[in-house]
Amino acid sequence: MWGGRFQTQASELFKSFNDSLPIDYQLVKYDIAGSIAWAKALNSIDIINDFELIQLAKALTDIEQAVENNLDSILSSNAEDIHSWVEQALIQKVGDLGKKLHTGRSRNDQVLTDVKLWCKQAVKKLTRQLKQTHLLLNEKAIVFSDVVMPSYTHLQRAQPITFGFWLNAAAQMIARDIKRLQSLSDLSDECPLGASAIAGTAFHIDRDKLAIDLGFASATQNALDTVSDRDFVLDLLYCSSNSLLHLSRLAEDLIFFNSQEAGFVLLDDSVTSGSSLMPQKKNPDALELIRGKSAEGLALLSQMQIATKSLPLGYNKDLQQDKQLLFQSVQSWQQSLAMFNQVIDTLAVNKTAMRAAVENSFANATELADYLVDKGIPFRDAHDQTGRLVMLAEKKQYYLHQLTLLDFKSVNNAIEEDIFNWLKVEQAISRRQVKGGVGSHAEMSRSALAFQITDATLSDISTIHQLVNFWSAQGENLPRNEEDIGNQLNLFKVVKNELGEIVACGSLYIYDEQLVEIRSLGVKPEYHGQGLGKRLVFALIAAARLLSLKTVFVLTRQPKFFSACDFEYSSIETLPKKILKDCQFCPRKASCDEIAMVYDIG
Repeated sequence: MWGGRFQTQASELFKSFNDSLPIDYQLVKYDIAGSIAWAKALNSIDIINDFELIQLAKALTDIEQAVENNLDSILSSNAEDIHSWVEQALIQKVGDLGKKLHTGRSRNDQVLTDVKLWCKQAVKKLTRQLKQTHLLLNEKAIVFSDVVMPSYTHLQRAQPITFGFWLNAAAQMIARDIKRLQSLSDLSDECPLGASAIAGTAFHIDRDKLAIDLGFASATQNALDTVSDRDFVLDLLYCSSNSLLHLSRLAEDLIFFNSQEAGFVLLDDSVTSGSSLMPQKKNPDALELIRGKSAEGLALLSQMQIATKSLPLGYNKDLQQDKQLLFQSVQSWQQSLAMFNQVIDTLAVNKTAMRAAVENSFANATELADYLVDKGIPFRDAHDQTGRLVMLAEKKQYYLHQLTLLDFKSVNNAIEEDIFNWLKVEQAISRRQVKGGVGSHAEMSRSALAFQITDATLSDISTIHQLVNFWSAQGENLPRNEEDIGNQLNLFKVVKNELGEIVACGSLYIYDEQLVEIRSLGVKPEYHGQGLGKRLVFALIAAARLLSLKTVFVLTRQPKFFSACDFEYSSIETLPKKILKDCQFCPRKASCDEIAMVYDIG
């Protein structure tokens, strides 16, 4: 590779120390994508002709297909890195033509392009995974919005909240993680290719066109800055470490909630382990590992920051370490999110223990102070008087709601019988209707609780049939008879209102061990605009994930709706031909205007 500059070969020790192929082999498809785009750029300035471009593109595509399902085969090579491996494989296929491809390109801008393309794909997957976590938390927050529990400050019981409010707090943390990734995506949407080694390529490449071909918004602005830049790596590592930190804090709360001292929740057997000595133990290992992986995420970010803090501008070999740190951090993040989702999804809640922890505490002391303020007492005086009443209750081994009216009047004669209503848990929650307050969340959840997503039952077949065929008549769904619905009933989900009436339905249709279609999706017109369709889609995706399916697709005339559900545009031609067998039943088969969209479960 180095040409005539060197007279002897590198030592085996240096080669093993220097080679990055065992790490960066994971970039193979991105290196090939960048190479094909570069070949097109060279063709545009007549460095290679049209026929050579076709040869190079075909050979590179063949190489990618050959290793697509067997990446480990790359590791048997003696190549220094993935760029060298691709070039060697290309030369084996097309001879000296393969040597032309590196014209005007350096491994400096090449590796940056590969890693940025990898990051773009990782951000897309992570955003989708975070949205699933966010949706799950919000769904559970609605379900448990009436389950009262104490909040904690300094690990002491503070004020009454609900478990739904806690889950919603967790959802807000995940929402910020999503926003950070979106900001990162915008900040790093510049293509490094064409920056070459440090000063920019000498060939008159249209770098903005090249950037757009690779899916970037534009080319980078300064070649020196480009090859020096690892901000996008640091930013993604920060996003990872911060989200893992969030998961760690939530895991810590759940570990406490699961303890015998609290007994608020019970972790499922599927996310716990036992002791090799103590038969009674059921340990929260999944949550403890999430907590541990957050330390790993913080360490990886710190390691990258330290590695770059004193580097001069330009490429330095220290930067080769970035990929290992990045891959490890993102993998830990993805694993932790998946594990956290399973913990939340399988959690059992002890409502009695949660309420008892509120009732048997002074969590309602603030309500007493507010009551006194309502009587015209200045807050500082109300605070003092409430503290005195707490001391009185402690001496009697009571809680505030167990004191007599005479006890209350011994501190402030203005206190009346209505104090006992103020001290009730539900009163404490309902009073907090301010935006972001627990009462406001409970109130909003009541309307959402009116609609429950459940698995379909035999008694639902007739109503599902009516709803499916209503939308079939509008050209939105394939028609289905009751026998077909009954045969596929285990794959249907329905949304029912508070009266138990079906207001929406949808189903999965499995083609093979990887591919599944969302079918028969429909919401009654009078219930549109309440987010039921989106909730149903994500419930069906969750069901597909439990079945270990990999790709969900739809054929739809409502692409905006499915785009909002994170489906991506595709084409019918890319889907297996067997999916078209049911098109004969479509009322629009003569003038099909459906769009194919896919959701990669991964």
